[in-house]
Amino acid sequence: VQLQASGGGLVQPGGSLRLSCAASGGTFGSYAMGWFRQAPGKEREFLATISWGGGTTVYADSVKGRFTISRDSAKNTVFLQMNSLKPEDTAVYYCARASGRSTYRHETNYDYWGQGTLVTVSS
Repeated sequence: VQLQASGGGLVQPGGSLRLSCAASGGTFGSYAMGWFRQAPGKEREFLATISWGGGTTVYADSVKGRFTISRDSAKNTVFLQMNSLKPEDTAVYYCARASGRSTYRHETNYDYWGQGTLVTVSS
């Protein structure tokens, strides 16, 4: 399984970005997916997860109401829509495929990871 994250870049505070994560080489639709991020000098942080069918989503408190996770099983892609971005959202963002179908906050529940895409929020 390979995950390719894209869509990162430089954005001003208050702006929006949409990250994409394209999966290949495996069964995408049967597993939950998640987004994490890691800021410089900090541990990797859970952001959002979506169940295998897309019916259940869970968010970290730090992004609830600003970020939205979604998936398109026909395109084997998961998205993270990020609105009202803040400088503290600056980090490398990772997508991951879970080992099960439910929603999972902890990274130990994920067995495949993308390479990461850098998001910089700055004026």
